[in-house]
Amino acid sequence: NSFGYFANGTLDVSLVSLNLPQEKSGSGKVSVSVCVCVCGEFGRDVAGAATTRQLLQLQREKAVTHTHTHTAFQIHKPLTVCVLSRSQFRLTMSASSQGLYNLDFHNCLPAGSRTLRPYSLHVEITEKNPSGYLSAAEIPLPRLYISMATVFFAAAVVWTYTLLKYRYSVFKIHWLMAALAYTKAVSLLFHSINYHFINSEGHPIEGWAVMYYITHLLKGALLFITLALIGTGFAFVKYILSDKEKKIFMIVIPLQVLANVSYIIIEETEEGTSEYALWREILFLVDLLCCGAVLFPVVWSIRHLQEASNTDGKGVCVCVCVCACACVRVSAMNLEKLKLFRHYYVMIVCYIYFTRIIAILLQFTVPFQWQWCQEFLVEVSTLIFFVLTGFKFRPASNNPYLQLPQDEEDLEMDEVITESGALEGIHKVKKTSNGRERQREVAL
Repeated sequence: NSFGYFANGTLDVSLVSLNLPQEKSGSGKVSVSVCVCVCGEFGRDVAGAATTRQLLQLQREKAVTHTHTHTAFQIHKPLTVCVLSRSQFRLTMSASSQGLYNLDFHNCLPAGSRTLRPYSLHVEITEKNPSGYLSAAEIPLPRLYISMATVFFAAAVVWTYTLLKYRYSVFKIHWLMAALAYTKAVSLLFHSINYHFINSEGHPIEGWAVMYYITHLLKGALLFITLALIGTGFAFVKYILSDKEKKIFMIVIPLQVLANVSYIIIEETEEGTSEYALWREILFLVDLLCCGAVLFPVVWSIRHLQEASNTDGKGVCVCVCVCACACVRVSAMNLEKLKLFRHYYVMIVCYIYFTRIIAILLQFTVPFQWQWCQEFLVEVSTLIFFVLTGFKFRPASNNPYLQLPQDEEDLEMDEVITESGALEGIHKVKKTSNGRERQREVAL
């Protein structure tokens, strides 16, 4: 287990039971040690011999029948150790010994033995800082999450106001983006409450934890569904998903559910359990697969718009001037959308890069008490990504990216009617792609 201690932080360890198999080949050693993590290095057990405090050692042959026998030794002065009983001890940090520590259990094989036989260990650990039960890097998280929840909620309110103001240009996907923003704010609110009770009570309150996990799962699903829909150009370029794009959704959504389930299991599991490493690897792999899968629709939209722009630019129109003007107009719109989706692709790549790579690297480079900056970077990057996406695809009458190109046949007919002058001054009413009627300009 890992925990960051400030001055006067305490570690209480109670060994309840330890059952080891009887070895015929000899006796091995079993010990519990506290090891200082060196920030800036990769790996959990990076520390010199002088920084290792071995607090508990058991001989294997004695541990089978006398599970509470232990000896404490190699205690260095910055640490204060108080042996409460034969199966418990307390460690108190001084101002010079505060830092990030690993509490490790070592089961050494006997001489000549090559296979590790099953064993069971029951140990109760209480880690505490002067301000509560959170690790040094987690103490600012409740305030961080409640602050970011307020910011996301404010952004969601502004987005809702924009949708109501330009309601005649709003598509269904805009409301889905609003639902995502509100769900993100609620998820952060429950996350803050969950951490608050962990800090004050030493354990999460089940009801608040369940609410957080539900909103977290919903937020993750909405995020990747929204990214995939925007990436396919749904509502902005086309209104029907191809079979290839539908398969992407059939892959991304189950993967996101699996990723969120993995996250929940990791949150409820201690580092030392056998399932922790497995689910952590599953979460990392599934999250990368989801991030990679959501890029494919954007690439397809870029290719589709590129082909459409090339076709419009090279196509031979009827030998009528108005038809040529219609082709130029459609080509210009396609080029605008092509530029938008290229920018959106770069935005997604930067978002994934910062939240999945830079944030993790930051954890290994900053001092232990500043590791909460990883979460701060993730949340700020998410907020910037949401704001930029909303700005690019905002529902506004003057947004060139949302002006869908009309059919060339309609454009041609409108221009021919205008050129003939026979129906000058007549208005033509045409339904927009989102089901509303709009009045076209008076033919000039």
